[in-house]
Amino acid sequence: MNGHFEDTLYCLKRAVKTAKKGVGEEVTPVEERVRAPTGREKEPEPSRLESVRNDLKALEERAEGEARKAIENARQSLDEYRAGRLRSE
Repeated sequence: MNGHFEDTLYCLKRAVKTAKKGVGEEVTPVEERVRAPTGREKEPEPSRLESVRNDLKALEERAEGEARKAIENARQSLDEYRAGRLRSE
């Protein structure tokens, strides 16, 4: 019986995906006709180069943050080491 439910779920997911695609195709021309007189154009999707640049920028910011955190941890460790060493002398 469980196999029937799995098959049904698969068919439902596929039907929803197909219906969504069909509605999108039907609505797109209407959307374009409405946007033209109102002056609201769709924002263009970023080009591949822009996407790569954005990804690199995010990676750069992440690396900077991680480097600052590592430096902070190293300074903290050195301070603790020096404080412990001074106490033992």
